Amino acid sequence: MKGSDSAHGNIKSSNIVLSKTCDACVSDCGLSSLGSISMPSPRAAGYRAPEVTDGRRVSQKADVYSFGVLLMEMLTAKSPTQTPHGDDGVDLLWWVRSVPAVDWSSEVFDVELSNRQDAEPMVQLMLLAVDCGAQDPNSRPSMSEVVARIEQICMNSGIMRDHVST
Repeated sequence: MKGSDSAHGNIKSSNIVLSKTCDACVSDCGLSSLGSISMPSPRAAGYRAPEVTDGRRVSQKADVYSFGVLLMEMLTAKSPTQTPHGDDGVDLLWWVRSVPAVDWSSEVFDVELSNRQDAEPMVQLMLLAVDCGAQDPNSRPSMSEVVARIEQICMNSGIMRDHVST
């Protein structure tokens, strides 16, 4: 989807696959338009941007929202519709926003990640995820801005990759 003006419309963890070289690839491109978006599965609903759930069209900004939820899912090891205390009706994005950023390491991040000595890259990724999950689509970064921020976080933390594929 890199360089594309189209929207995927169904970004979620089950649509991310790894290549033999461990590059992340997005599957099901274009398939969401074949089905109804008005009745998403309960699991997919947690990834959907507010403007998509109220009947408006899928857009690149809706994909950015979904990517932000996906990033939160990876950092917390929680489903988009699961909170740590099993609160019904509370989604992952709302829960992360409700915890002060200074408490993310102890309250929000997956236990395996929170044991790391340097939490700063995870905090920066979570801040990016929160930005991606902005209610107003115009307040969300573009996907190219998301990629640039991830690359910057990797460079600043000493995590280097040959390339980033979107």
